[in-house]
Amino acid sequence: MTPPPCPDQALLVQAELDGELSVAGSAALQVHLEGCAGCRALQAGLLGLSARVRLAGPRHAAPDRLRAMLAARAVPPPRVTGRLMRRPALAFGAGAALAALVALALLPGPVAPLEDQAVAGHIRALQPGHLTDVPSSDRHTVRPWFDGRIDYAPPVRDFAGAGFPLVGGRLDYLGGRPVAALVYRRDRHLIDLYVWPAEGETTPAARARNGYAVVTWRDAGMAFLAVSDLEAAQLLEFARLWRSGP
Repeated sequence: MTPPPCPDQALLVQAELDGELSVAGSAALQVHLEGCAGCRALQAGLLGLSARVRLAGPRHAAPDRLRAMLAARAVPPPRVTGRLMRRPALAFGAGAALAALVALALLPGPVAPLEDQAVAGHIRALQPGHLTDVPSSDRHTVRPWFDGRIDYAPPVRDFAGAGFPLVGGRLDYLGGRPVAALVYRRDRHLIDLYVWPAEGETTPAARARNGYAVVTWRDAGMAFLAVSDLEAAQLLEFARLWRSGP
């Protein structure tokens, strides 16, 4: 059973997801997350909740009349900042909502499925400054970067000639352990490929999770899990390149 998150770190996890931590604060939190399964589970749960709310919420286009009225009045869009105390009522409402959310998260609960954790990690990586730890299209630069950071050597390949160039890599977490995340691009779409040691061999299988395509397979002593907003057919093409590539 996954332990509960640390009470003194729970609000920091939320603040980091909202982009409110400094570079130093974010780095310190990442060090804590490396050794705390409870806080990692909280982070994954909050990311998954954010994704579900974003995808489930209804979307309505503003009528032309309203657009014209707003343009005529030059109404500026609302600006949200981290200094909520300037607006006491807003601060109270936001604080109460955050407290309720963290209180619920502190209660013991089931760990999110591995694919949901991967989608949550992909969404988090799309935030500015989170995509790569080692930005490089050179696999001979990306692969050695993981030395000493994880206890295995992930295979790294580049398929720029086939339309899937390597963007870089980062350290991420799945199933309570650090794993290699390789980042690729397909036109304007990003692909996160999570790689970790696993026995057996399986053919690529695609499914949808929270509005994203997920493809999993095992080969050559490694498990692979690819996540993207690409169509499943293109993500399967990416997986077949991996299985047939050098």
